[in-house]
Amino acid sequence: MKRKLSRDERMGSQERRTSAWAAVRKNDSFLRAQFLRLKARRGPKKAIMAVAASILSAIYHMLKDGTLYQDLGSDHFQNRSKSQQTLRLVKRLTDLGYDVALKPLPS
Repeated sequence: MKRKLSRDERMGSQERRTSAWAAVRKNDSFLRAQFLRLKARRGPKKAIMAVAASILSAIYHMLKDGTLYQDLGSDHFQNRSKSQQTLRLVKRLTDLGYDVALKPLPS
């Protein structure tokens, strides 16, 4: 028979939340970018638990594979899908009543 979890066990232990808050305070990190992105939509409590879950997942894979942690960087989410972001922003501008014509900058 399964044992019913207490509220603290369901919500996550204090240690996980504390380590997640410490990771979020580091500037220019993937975990901080993830937290800020989620906080805007879900709120700080759910965002910090998502960061804690990401930390646990990273620890699991590091122990399983014997690898070191490699931070993806704070700009990971901006660089991940530039074409989708471009289409989304163009659509927002056209919805606001602007005519948008894009031409790439010469490199």
